[in-house]
Amino acid sequence: MSTSKTVQQLQAQWVTSENFRPYGQVIFASLDGKTYDGEDAHLSLQNGIPRFYIMRLQKRGRKFHKITRHVECTQCLGSLEGKDWLIAVCPPYKDVNEPALEEIAAFRIPGNCFIKLHQGTWHAGPHFDHETVDFYNLELADTNVVDHFTHDFLKSHQLEFEMV
Repeated sequence: MSTSKTVQQLQAQWVTSENFRPYGQVIFASLDGKTYDGEDAHLSLQNGIPRFYIMRLQKRGRKFHKITRHVECTQCLGSLEGKDWLIAVCPPYKDVNEPALEEIAAFRIPGNCFIKLHQGTWHAGPHFDHETVDFYNLELADTNVVDHFTHDFLKSHQLEFEMV
C-alpha cells in the first residue's frame, strides 16, 4: 500500500533585511571604504578551515522535500551574473532537532546581494528557474561532511513543498 504525498505551496517573498532577520542577514553593496558595522555579514567560521568556492547548479526547479542545517558555522550564498533565486528557511532552534513545519518561509533573492545564514538555520536551496546558475558559497571546508543535518519531510509527513 503506497502513501500519497501532499504538495504544500510556499509563497516566496522578496528578501529584505527585516523579513530575513530570524534566519540570517542580507548583504547589499556598500561604498568602498565604509567601516565595519551591523550591515556587514557577521561570520562564524572559527570551527574549521573556511572554504570559499563557486558551485554550479543545474535545473533546480522550485520543489523540495529535504531541508538542511549546519550548526558549526554560518554560510553565505549568492548568485553570479545577477540571476535571482529562491530559498526556503526555518529558524535555528538549537534545542530542537527538526524544523518547525509551521515556521518555514520562502524568499526570492535578487542577483545583486547575498545572504548569510545564521548557524543552525534550516535551508532548502538554492532553487531557481534558470537552466544553470553559479553560486559563490562560503562555509567550512568540511561542512558537507561533518556538519550536514537533513530532515526529510517526505518520510516524516509525506510532504513536499513548492515555492511559488
